[in-house]
Amino acid sequence: MYETKNNDNSLKSFLFRTLTDPVLLYAALILMSIMYHYRSSLTLVYGLVSYVLGWLIFRVFDFVNKHRLLGSVAYIAIGAASLMAIRYYINKGEENYPIIWGLWFLTPQAAVTYNKWYTIAVFILFFIFMMSVIYYFTRVRYRIFMNFLIFIIPFTIYGKEDEKMPTVFILALAAAYVLLMVRFRSLQDTPQSKVVCRHELWKPVAVYTALFAAFTAIVPKPYIEADRSTLESLINADELTDRLDAMLNVFRNTNTAQQYRAKVRNTPVYYALADEALRLKTSTYSHYSFDKDQWTADDPDKLLSAKMTEYPLDLSHPGNILGAYLYAASLDSGFAEKYGLTDFIGVSPSVPPEKEVKLVSVYRSSDFAPVPQFATSMNAVGNNGEVSFTPSGLVYKDGKFDRNARFSFNYSSDRFMYLGSNKKIIDVICKSDYRQMSLDAEKILGSSGSEKAADYLSALTVQDDDFFDYEDIFTEDIGNSRIKALSKELTKDIESDYDKAKVLEGYFYKNDYTYDLDFDTTGKNAEDFLFETKTGVCYEYATAMILLARAAGIPARFCVGYNMTDAVEDTVQGYNYVVNTKDSHGYPELYIKGYGWMSFEPTIADVMGEKDKTTATDLLARAGLMILTATLLVLAIAMLYPRISHRIFMIFSKKKRPAETAEAAMRRICRLYRIDSGCTSQEAAAVTSAKCGADISRLADLFDRAVYGEEELNSDEKEVIMEEYVQAYRLYMENNRIFRRKPAVNS
Repeated sequence: MYETKNNDNSLKSFLFRTLTDPVLLYAALILMSIMYHYRSSLTLVYGLVSYVLGWLIFRVFDFVNKHRLLGSVAYIAIGAASLMAIRYYINKGEENYPIIWGLWFLTPQAAVTYNKWYTIAVFILFFIFMMSVIYYFTRVRYRIFMNFLIFIIPFTIYGKEDEKMPTVFILALAAAYVLLMVRFRSLQDTPQSKVVCRHELWKPVAVYTALFAAFTAIVPKPYIEADRSTLESLINADELTDRLDAMLNVFRNTNTAQQYRAKVRNTPVYYALADEALRLKTSTYSHYSFDKDQWTADDPDKLLSAKMTEYPLDLSHPGNILGAYLYAASLDSGFAEKYGLTDFIGVSPSVPPEKEVKLVSVYRSSDFAPVPQFATSMNAVGNNGEVSFTPSGLVYKDGKFDRNARFSFNYSSDRFMYLGSNKKIIDVICKSDYRQMSLDAEKILGSSGSEKAADYLSALTVQDDDFFDYEDIFTEDIGNSRIKALSKELTKDIESDYDKAKVLEGYFYKNDYTYDLDFDTTGKNAEDFLFETKTGVCYEYATAMILLARAAGIPARFCVGYNMTDAVEDTVQGYNYVVNTKDSHGYPELYIKGYGWMSFEPTIADVMGEKDKTTATDLLARAGLMILTATLLVLAIAMLYPRISHRIFMIFSKKKRPAETAEAAMRRICRLYRIDSGCTSQEAAAVTSAKCGADISRLADLFDRAVYGEEELNSDEKEVIMEEYVQAYRLYMENNRIFRRKPAVNS
């Protein structure tokens, strides 16, 4: 039987046909998958807009296809309007935004601040392009190769940034592509062939697509570590890289959560020779905005000292500040008594032994050197050129350190608080008026005249310059009552700043906080992380601890750098550690009175590892199992449905009146034999007889009498109805080979 053409030109039919257009749905899905990359939280919004505007522009394309000349003019007008809109939104985006649209487009999205105007411009660009080419290469001139190229565009967008596309999009795009190709390749009428019963063909096609998607997702795949060296070499041209670096430097004045969720390439940044894993610091930030969930660099993070050239350069030394106070106490008993240090007169700080770490930068040049935690001195850099320092302990070079620049630092371990009487003395100092204590100690040391006193005086002078001058910035009022209350609760009855810091650091480990790179924090801030979501990455953990510390009266700042934890099995040019882009890290530094700046690690991932190590292949395999299970379940239900529904019909028909039974039996036979609802009972009987040889002529007569004649039938006639229905059902089942033998059809 040939499929009948639908000649219904009503508005209802037109809307149904165009709104369920598979080409339109496929194009909207493509755009959704692309825009997820640029703004995941608005994926559904962009999908809906693509669908609605796509429907409208497809009507224009229909007009273009019928009226080539006028249509071309209309298409050119739409293209011109789109270009004007793109230009408008790009101009809007450039207002108060530090980089141009082209650079924003090329840069990994997680590495730059979200710009809604740029994103809208990208959407319009992809919308016009995708709608045009998908429509043309399906409805106007079918080209399977061009459609395949269009299909892989979303995958290349994710691939260029080494980002994992959500599994749902991978499967949906693959299935939609197969169905669309079948629709416009296999189900088209041609001069050589004509499609019959198209609605019947879609069933095996749907089953094939579902099984194909399931099995291809489930089949084991070898793990392949992508070799991106060729791509890296293409984008690492010196001139281009320097230009991109220069333009992106503007973002170093701010730091946001999304920068730590970047699916960045695993590219080496530094190689190192060290005895142990370390943390490297490359920038600091002092001001936090709840509204923007963003850290901003302030004076202590940016101001530079005079240029220095004599190496080694002193950075800081654990014990210098504590030693200065203890030496002042030994020189002046009044000072010792005033600040509770009488019991420690003659005691010197216990200082951990120093170690050396050597680093070499790779991939790109930088303004700031990688300063290891607890660094005490900078021994050398490159050819010992000029460098400057910031109050926050950063090492800066005007004009950037060279690519492949070499650094050498001395550093101390983090065991200072656990040696000798160090912590006990510092706990005493924390109870004092710290600024006044420093001023008093400076007077005592300055009047001593000894070389040792001069050295300690220098340490206190640096403290004045690097801490007291900016103390109000490091302790700014966070203005959040919930965080203040939590901080007060956690640190109550604790007098030592160090003990308070350790309590705050351990809070996240004990209260069900989760590390998740894929968790979307858009529109949320530190308060949401602490009390609502409890899910984030290093940015959220570090920010929360800093704000809790400030609420407890402990000066704190946000630091950015790298975790140097990946040991190299075979040393590379004499180095035994590698620092990759994926190792970028944010962490807090707190000022402990009597010691100085000390780093802490509240981020749970450091001890627990990332929560989600599932690969895209694993996710596909799981999704494939779900699809296969669902497909088999649907097939099983479809196969068993005639028998199950037959049993139900037989049970309920016993309670029905004869006239109701006649109507129900005829409707059920029509559903079984797929007879159009517009057919008469006699036409239905003829179709049933032609298909399976079942004779339901008496049932048809009784149906007409009961439904149209509104007659009441008797019990004998009900038996005739049931007899002919059962015969039609049995022959249907045998004809469809559901049962090999004659089934038992009695109720």
